[in-house]
Amino acid sequence: MNSAVEFPKPTVKRHWRSIIFTGVGLIALLLMVIASSRYHWHERTWYYVSSQLNASQWVGRSVWLPAYHVEVEARPVAGIEDDLSAISFDTERKRLLAVTNAAPIKLLELDREGTVTAQYPLLGFEDVEGLVYMGDGLLAVTDEVQQQIVIFRLPPSPGMAIDKRQAATLALPLTSSAHNKGFEGVAYDAANDRLFVAKERDLRQLYAVTGLKASLGGKLQLKVEDLSEWVRRSVFGKDISDLYFDAQTGHLLVLSDESKLVIELGSTGEVVSFRTLLGYFSDLQQSAPQPEGLTMDDQRDLYIVSEPNLFYRFSKH
Repeated sequence: MNSAVEFPKPTVKRHWRSIIFTGVGLIALLLMVIASSRYHWHERTWYYVSSQLNASQWVGRSVWLPAYHVEVEARPVAGIEDDLSAISFDTERKRLLAVTNAAPIKLLELDREGTVTAQYPLLGFEDVEGLVYMGDGLLAVTDEVQQQIVIFRLPPSPGMAIDKRQAATLALPLTSSAHNKGFEGVAYDAANDRLFVAKERDLRQLYAVTGLKASLGGKLQLKVEDLSEWVRRSVFGKDISDLYFDAQTGHLLVLSDESKLVIELGSTGEVVSFRTLLGYFSDLQQSAPQPEGLTMDDQRDLYIVSEPNLFYRFSKH
């Protein structure tokens, strides 16, 4: 007697369960793709493994960002409500300097705890994004919309206004429209009189202007070098919001707001180390909302400011 083996037919319940599992899997895959696109997880993983394998060769010769841990997290800067956009360290008077980029635009003096100790109104500036102390009382800022580097001397007394019309300017009109996509970060290499300036995005670019400070004294020997290949090769963040040049190592730190990331580049643009500013993936309790500026002081502490008005300090333990 022949009898056919009958297999159970899939039930409606199993059918919907399969659809749900497939949907969840696709959503998870989509989220991974979005995260990889925004935060470059695949590149972070690659550079993390690579940097850890080569860590021994950088001991004592790099900033080494993984060794930095947060000491002050997201402290609001009292008296500043919004648009805290850049920070630098005055190596001579041992103080922090910062700027805001919305009216009323002003230069701030801060102590190492993030307390404002002095203010200077900035007159005639439109959209100040980058700031660096160049020594001898000189400061350079980037005016993003006007695509300019503006250099001026710090007033002798707090409260005195700084008028752009009395400052030296260097225009680098590299794009037809720089609104929110122009010069964002600036750093200074005093030993070589070399100013690094970064364009934020679309396209991300990096330039070095040599001889700028000497030119202020009447010796006009400016040289502009395009280092954008460093960015294409090594900066795996979506944008560039600030720069810091470390004189001790000759390395350049690059801050990315959108990717919440700090990257250390070697003297030829290679990735040396990095650390995240994402909460729950680091020692931060919450992600830095919009990190816009970074600098280091003479004690090797790292400072970051984030809009709207948040102050961070990191130290090596």
